[in-house]
Amino acid sequence: MDAVTGKGSQGSGQGQGVLGNPGLLAAGAAGFAAAFCALWAFRGLPLGAALLWVTPVPLFLAGLGFGAGSAIAAAGLASLLVALVGGGIPLIAFLLLFGVPAPLLVATALRPEGRLDLSLPLALIGIWPVVVLLAAALFFAGEGGLEAAMRRGVEGTLGRMGLPAGEDFIGTMVRVKAAAVGFWAGLALIVNAAAAQSFLARRGLARAPSPDWAAVRLPRWYPALPGAALLLLLVAPAEADTVPLSALLLLLLPLFYLGLAGVHARARGHRAKVPILVTFYLLLLLFLQLMAPALVGLGLFDHFRRSGGSPPAAPPQT
Repeated sequence: MDAVTGKGSQGSGQGQGVLGNPGLLAAGAAGFAAAFCALWAFRGLPLGAALLWVTPVPLFLAGLGFGAGSAIAAAGLASLLVALVGGGIPLIAFLLLFGVPAPLLVATALRPEGRLDLSLPLALIGIWPVVVLLAAALFFAGEGGLEAAMRRGVEGTLGRMGLPAGEDFIGTMVRVKAAAVGFWAGLALIVNAAAAQSFLARRGLARAPSPDWAAVRLPRWYPALPGAALLLLLVAPAEADTVPLSALLLLLLPLFYLGLAGVHARARGHRAKVPILVTFYLLLLLFLQLMAPALVGLGLFDHFRRSGGSPPAAPPQT
């Protein structure tokens, strides 16, 4: 209950009702802000794409400042407003992209001893989109399967844009579409969560000290998941491998992010840190097909290297 009401480290306002409760006030403000951003984007208004990707910021601010309960309440209020104004499809999109994963990440990150543990949240960046993918595969099972549904979507999008495309191009788009959506959604969640925690920590409002982002690790059992997806892909027939391929790519994303964290950790303290990182990201953009597998490999290396040690201590909050 303290996580909902904001008691404890944010405990001022006890006994003053809802308007004197900082946790509930933060949840209300965050819910309205998140719903505004989502609805603005779903209505296709100017700068809607930019607002869509900052939609989870208010949810993370409420949760990381006042506890998981505030994030859950904010997401619930935002979902209600999106449903009332936008209807069913915008509500589903909001829930799948941000409404469920953002509070879930906060709830799994905040520990009772007052620290942030990013192991399980990072794993959920890969697990959650796979859960959505499997649910979509079951939903479209009677309509030719998920691959047929995504093919219709890709062909319709290309048709509206007036872009001719061959069968090979459409097939490639269908095979990686789910992974691409999962990548951008996961990246948005990570960036917004980091921005919210940094904003709160600088003002002394964070519920827990900021962790060492470059020292994050995955649960020990996590590599078994992409391993299982790889086995399913190997035994799947060529004409029905879209779901296992998408699941494998999605489950590799946390290892990719772990590799990025490893690059930043190795550049830390180096005199040429900024040029090194700028060069690295330029190479990543130019040679993504080569760099991405390398980062996954680095993530696996760091995962097994760190799994035997104790969690890194969080730096002091400033």
